[in-house]
Amino acid sequence: MKTYSYVEKKLEQLCSSRFFRFIWFHLRGNKFSLELIYFLFISSLGFSILRSLDAKSPTFTPRILDLFFTSVSAAAVTSMSTVEMEVFSNTQLVILTFLMLVGGEVFTSWLSLKLRTLFFLVSHKDDDTVDLSLSNHHEDPSNNIAIHELESSVSESMDHMEVLKYKSLKFLSLVVLFYLLFVHVLGLVSVFIYINTISSARNILKQKGLHAVTFSFFTVVSSFSNCGFIPTNENMLIFRKNSGLLLIIAPQILLGNTLYPPVLRSIIWVVGKITKKEESRYLLRNSKLLGYHHLLSYKHSFLLLITVVIGNVYQKLVGILFQVVNTRHTGESIVDLSTISGAVLVLFIFMM
Repeated sequence: MKTYSYVEKKLEQLCSSRFFRFIWFHLRGNKFSLELIYFLFISSLGFSILRSLDAKSPTFTPRILDLFFTSVSAAAVTSMSTVEMEVFSNTQLVILTFLMLVGGEVFTSWLSLKLRTLFFLVSHKDDDTVDLSLSNHHEDPSNNIAIHELESSVSESMDHMEVLKYKSLKFLSLVVLFYLLFVHVLGLVSVFIYINTISSARNILKQKGLHAVTFSFFTVVSSFSNCGFIPTNENMLIFRKNSGLLLIIAPQILLGNTLYPPVLRSIIWVVGKITKKEESRYLLRNSKLLGYHHLLSYKHSFLLLITVVIGNVYQKLVGILFQVVNTRHTGESIVDLSTISGAVLVLFIFMM
């Protein structure tokens, strides 16, 4: 007779609750409804909290419609706003950061994986193929029993491939969570160190009345989720001379978007090589079967990586060629000449 940890008991109780069973059987085939309910909930929650907090300036308070619009924009990671960002207090910026985090594509995909693993057990229980009844056997609280005990208990009633699929989904959700946390923590630490090291960036935040930690976390989350909000009214324009900061943020943008699928596949491959996990091989060979559209095949991941690398280089080369040709002939420009260094301007004079 098996014993279970406290976490496992709560998981089973959650799976067996009528509320979650109702959600599963009525909404499992309608992904749009689930996403709509989710985003309406977090947007409304964010709006309620933003409205209850005081703005930075006591003489100006954003309208209710402006707050709701900003909350929806942050949750939907669109970066559209009807008010300047500097009107928000530090606490309000933290709330907006949270909205961008939970509304980002990587986070919502991780949440989808967690729900799939949770309801995976529910669907099998209701098919009478799995018995999830818990034992009343007393367990030692200090005994750290992992959730794989629960997986072992259902393996007798499910075939090997079903068990492997369930374990693979759990393994994938763990990898995605690790990726999400690691990239954000690395970005947060990098931006914070840069701001406290480079006086020009630090002075900008002092002039704006922004906290370094809040700015770092807000900027990293916004960049990773591809939202585009920055706590300053000028967005990143005010940091155009801080090349180091731009080089830190640029990878965050790519890791939260186009580089996510190839990096995710690489992490799974590396973990599989180190741990020899069967789940890793299953994920790499059955990416389409799992239905997680961010986990692309090796061919598609490689092509996406090449597209990102070549695309960025190609755009720069075309831009350079266009500017050089027009400097000698028509005078059309794709850059603000006032921002170009003196040495380059001298070169343009000779070319003209």
